[in-house]
Amino acid sequence: MAFQDKQIKDLLTRLQKVRDILKIDNLYLELVDFEQQMAAPNFWSDQDRAKKIGQEASQIKSEIDAYEELQAELREASEVAVLAESENDTEMLAVIKDQLDGVASRLQKLEFSTLLDGEHDKGDAIISLHAGAGGDDASDWASLLFRMIIRYAESKDWQVEILEQSLGEGAGIKSITFAVRGRFAYGFLKAEAGVHRLVRISPFDAEKMRHTSFALCEVIPELSEVQESSIAIDEKDLRIDTFASSGAGGQSVNTTNSAVRITHIPTNTVVSIQNERSQGQNKMTAMKILKSRLYQKMLAEQKAEIKDLRGGHIAPEWGNQIRSYVLHPYKMVKDHRTGYETQAVEGVLNGELEPFIEAFLQKTALER
Repeated sequence: MAFQDKQIKDLLTRLQKVRDILKIDNLYLELVDFEQQMAAPNFWSDQDRAKKIGQEASQIKSEIDAYEELQAELREASEVAVLAESENDTEMLAVIKDQLDGVASRLQKLEFSTLLDGEHDKGDAIISLHAGAGGDDASDWASLLFRMIIRYAESKDWQVEILEQSLGEGAGIKSITFAVRGRFAYGFLKAEAGVHRLVRISPFDAEKMRHTSFALCEVIPELSEVQESSIAIDEKDLRIDTFASSGAGGQSVNTTNSAVRITHIPTNTVVSIQNERSQGQNKMTAMKILKSRLYQKMLAEQKAEIKDLRGGHIAPEWGNQIRSYVLHPYKMVKDHRTGYETQAVEGVLNGELEPFIEAFLQKTALER
């Protein structure tokens, strides 16, 4: 009983720390506010805003539920342990031990969220993937990375919206920009920023030779309306070009000049959007991404923390990779920043990224 009593007290202490760091009391208030908004008669008049509020409320409720379930289990275990000890019920004490081990494992996952305390960590993310040199192999690798991140986002119940994409000539994706929206989307996905390296037998090589491909992943926070309003852009600093949206191989899919390319001349920051049918919608989306990138540059200049926000402007080539995915002659995925590795390559490519992200966040926390 002495050991279990100590374990219960230790777990309760850890749970209290999580409550303080995650500000559970504030989450209760946020949830009440969201529920009041959702109960308003005109709530669905703005469907985009309504969906975002509904998703935010659902994710906050999940955090609160996870905390409350652990709290209830620990209280129950404490009461049952006292009774089992008084009756010398060894079987029940063994059951309590298994229960506490399960609580400890789930508490560790909740503690993982406490590592996400950056300014933008709770917000949405904008991700851009760019194929490196290597033709179809590199374009195919970029598409595999896109699928990997999408699968991970699905496991978190996050929403994904493609903002712009340029397809490869023969296969895959040359580049793609997409938004991932959900609680802590940026906090988790910033771990994916950098160059990803793939080694495999090329499916595009008739001689079945081994090829190495690279793709660059850029991750920036999607700004809130308040943060966007703080970014002042002089119209004279912009060059705005319009052109026809196109698909694979340059085939026009929209004969009107609905696609928009905005260049911020002082910083040479370029954003192209062609996903929407309307030129006005494409311009609005392009400006939103441009402001996010300029905001990121401003923070980087002020704090010299560009690696924390985006992973830097790194060429997608040998020597710069953050992670290697080897499918031949052996199977291994290794993160070069943390040293974490696994042989479960298929699982990783299907979105099982949590161990890599957790290792990255823990290492980042230790380096603060």
